[in-house]
Amino acid sequence: MVSWISTSISTIMALSGLAQGVLGAGASSCTVSTFSSLTLSNINITNLNVTAVYNYNGANSSSTGGTGGVGMISASTGSTAPTVNICLVYMTYTHPGQNDVVNTWIGLPLEASDWNSRFLMDGGGGWVAGGEDVILEPLMSGYSSSSTDGGHNTTASTADWGLTSEGNTNWPALWDFASVALVEAAVLGKKATETYYGSAPKYSYWNGCSTGGRQGHVMAQQHPDLFDGIVGGAPAINWDKFIPSEFWSPFMAQLLDTQPPLCVLDAFTDAAIEACDMLDGVKDKIISYPGQCHFKASSMIGRTVNCSDPSGTITITKAMTKLADAYWEGPRSAEGRFEWHGFHYDSDMSGMLTTNCTSLHNCTVIPFSISDDWMKVFLARNSSLNTDSLTRLDYDRLFRQSVNQYASVIGTESPDLTEMKLAGTKMIAWHGISDPLIPANGTVDYYTRAMKFDPDVAEYYRFFLAPGVGHCGGGTGFDPSDTVFDTLRAWVENGTVPDTLKGIATAIGHSTSSTTRTGHLCPYPKVFTYTSGDPNKASSFTCV
Repeated sequence: MVSWISTSISTIMALSGLAQGVLGAGASSCTVSTFSSLTLSNINITNLNVTAVYNYNGANSSSTGGTGGVGMISASTGSTAPTVNICLVYMTYTHPGQNDVVNTWIGLPLEASDWNSRFLMDGGGGWVAGGEDVILEPLMSGYSSSSTDGGHNTTASTADWGLTSEGNTNWPALWDFASVALVEAAVLGKKATETYYGSAPKYSYWNGCSTGGRQGHVMAQQHPDLFDGIVGGAPAINWDKFIPSEFWSPFMAQLLDTQPPLCVLDAFTDAAIEACDMLDGVKDKIISYPGQCHFKASSMIGRTVNCSDPSGTITITKAMTKLADAYWEGPRSAEGRFEWHGFHYDSDMSGMLTTNCTSLHNCTVIPFSISDDWMKVFLARNSSLNTDSLTRLDYDRLFRQSVNQYASVIGTESPDLTEMKLAGTKMIAWHGISDPLIPANGTVDYYTRAMKFDPDVAEYYRFFLAPGVGHCGGGTGFDPSDTVFDTLRAWVENGTVPDTLKGIATAIGHSTSSTTRTGHLCPYPKVFTYTSGDPNKASSFTCV
């Protein structure tokens, strides 16, 4: 059952040319006997492997990155060493009676002098809870770290681990992925750290985006005592709602019998940006005030679009405009009731409406893989379901089922952060407004509910919107992905309250001073606002 992991570890050691030479003071403690007491009361360990690894740079580590695009973003933790000597602890265990198998990795800088006295866990992406390579960047930056596969082989299909058999959800596996294995990896990682160095971490951190952002919110809502600081970027919270909502656009493409090529989707996005770009007073291809943008796709009926792949000219139809409006509006029931938020006008529509075309007029929409998995495996519990056969009432029924059966398991949407407040834990969440995979308004909704639950929530949890930024970074806007972790550390360790969050964007116009521009994003509900002057200067923006 665990041969694929054992092979990964041995391959890294072999391919990296790791010398098993004279052991130093730290290496002499990197043995199974040192960690013989490393366990939890609710697990049975079936394998424990401890190895001293030298000159490790991760170049040969097989990636377990986010499948299906809900990205796994590594922590930005400052300067890193080119290589690192580590004590690698790998264990496999099961929860008695649940027939599950969980793999966990713990990495420790081999010498105590190379440890920065801190513990850091990076998050996963998509269906990937984490993995061996996820501990690399924290280790390279001097942290001890741990990670988990969440109870399933990341190369297996979702149906292989999500169902015990057709028609039956594998509930223990889903619980492992959603929260259980994550918490256990944190506890085991911190215990191993204290065992190895003889002292507990001075500070402990979580840093994740997308699935990793949801995982960070799991810790904040359920186990804040494990971490002093948490980064939850583009969090995949409200999972029970936003995952079926990701199926909405391809479902509407089916109902409307229209599968437009990418060039048409881009034409809608470009037209919306052109219409709403100047709402903030700056022409920079960023819609900073999405709530004030009321572009209607119907205004493009009859417009021709010149395409290059496939090449030719195509005319926008009424059905195409209805599809674009559905993408922006989000799912509504057959009776017109709100089900979930749509995407913003400057989001890349191909994230949900990937099309495979043999010609301009012969395209097939390919549903986003994670939402397709969710509809088939966890809702219909039928891995061979033909989703093209779903009716309007079928979609509404499956949406309700998702909320009713899975909110408590993986929704991660409780606004009650009382335990986090009492623990003294600090959290920063952020979300790119142009995110094409997770609607940013879902995080706005969550933070709004958290503010309502506790009007003083900003004392320990702050949320920043990043106009023009995509999923976990990128895009034309002010991207804070490289600065947010350092901002969190300053808040935790120095008491520096994050009244703004630094973001970096590409300079616009004819800037002569730099190819980039800096902006200081605002904690919600304040709005990042252009005032006057050079839009490439941070002083031209303020928080209102």
